[in-house]
Amino acid sequence: MRLSSFERAELKRMTKHRPKQEQLPKSDITQAHKELLARILEGDGRASRAQRRAAFDNSGLDEPLSTLIEKVAKHPRQVTKEDIAAARAFGLSEDQIFEIVVCGAIGQATRQYDTALAALEATEAE
Repeated sequence: MRLSSFERAELKRMTKHRPKQEQLPKSDITQAHKELLARILEGDGRASRAQRRAAFDNSGLDEPLSTLIEKVAKHPRQVTKEDIAAARAFGLSEDQIFEIVVCGAIGQATRQYDTALAALEATEAE
């Protein structure tokens, strides 16, 4: 699999200063998450900020992107070559599709993470 220039730059940036086995304290994880969200939603990219935000929120996307991001968020094993081809036919480049898919996946992961933290906090409050 060949990485795009965006993917290579992001991978290099994300791994530049962290040893592989380092465990981050919760406050550092929270800060890292905030930085990640700022980067993918507000940073430079090939997809528009509005498209990246809509994918992150999994709402407000036109077809075929709404179907693609719904699958990415809830049924990732069901994403097909045809879903990607439909996004290309919609006029998006590979880099744009990649960014939108990453935003959709991170959006879903963030919702799951927030739900888990809320459940833990509720348990601790009991």
